[in-house]
Amino acid sequence: MSETSHVHLPKDSNSKRLLTAFLVTAVFMIAEAIGGLLSGSLALLADAGHMLTDAAALLVALMAVHFSQRKPNARHTFGYLRLTTLAAFLNAAALLAIVVFILWEAIRRFFEPQPVMGTPMLIIAIAGLLANLFAFWLLHRGSEEKNINVRAAALHVLGDLLGSVGAIAAAVVILTTGWTPIDPILSVLVSCLVLRSAWKLLKESFHELLEGTPQEVDIAKLQKDLCLNLPEVRNIHHVHVWQIGEQRLMTLHAQVIPPHDHDGLLRRIEAYLLTHYQIGHATIQMEYQHCDAPDCGINRAPEPSEHSHSHLGHHH
Repeated sequence: MSETSHVHLPKDSNSKRLLTAFLVTAVFMIAEAIGGLLSGSLALLADAGHMLTDAAALLVALMAVHFSQRKPNARHTFGYLRLTTLAAFLNAAALLAIVVFILWEAIRRFFEPQPVMGTPMLIIAIAGLLANLFAFWLLHRGSEEKNINVRAAALHVLGDLLGSVGAIAAAVVILTTGWTPIDPILSVLVSCLVLRSAWKLLKESFHELLEGTPQEVDIAKLQKDLCLNLPEVRNIHHVHVWQIGEQRLMTLHAQVIPPHDHDGLLRRIEAYLLTHYQIGHATIQMEYQHCDAPDCGINRAPEPSEHSHSHLGHHH
């Protein structure tokens, strides 16, 4: 008696805002990279790398909007949202490579100082700061709609503002004092910001590619909550939770007291999972006896009494 619920989350309506912010960020990322090469500024190159993290976040958000609107088919029954996770993983790996390059170059410049043109560096850094402010304004307006993609992208851009401020500070120091070591010093600081974002993105995307349980979901607590809050539920086992894009998915076995209304109990379990764990797609197998699956782990447990609501089964 296996049933599947399909509770679809609201469609994203922020694609134009995301696209505009992505284009602004990508254009100034390229401008900073070219400016860094022409002026000899490593801080500008580092900030361009940081803007790449923002562009990557915006691109993944745009992909999520696009692929969430494509209907699943017989060959891709969950749709194409997994592509957003793959894109995030590849972006994070590329960013780590950029950080290694910038750190290596910074160490080299400590021993062999390079000339830096302060004026072009200052102009490009200020333009980059203005671009980040504009992108943040666009995305901050979107946060009123409580869209997770827009809010995450806004936080990325807010972090990048620090990189632009650092590049401006380095340019001012070079113009006023001529002390060029400030450039590799600040490039290292900006690279640490990139490293933090890239490492977090790499871990999260790798975890999702492995179909790991979302960090916010405690399976043991979920099992206990269902048993305590739904009197007919004796035991929850064979629990699997994973995530594709923003959509959480789940399969579970529920050992229940034979209900008067089978479909009504099923709907209550579905509603509880959606309300308390944001799981909008659950496949629930309801059982009246011990599970017969050889790897279940509860088929040798003593029969729970009809009034027992807190016995927890083994989960996988």
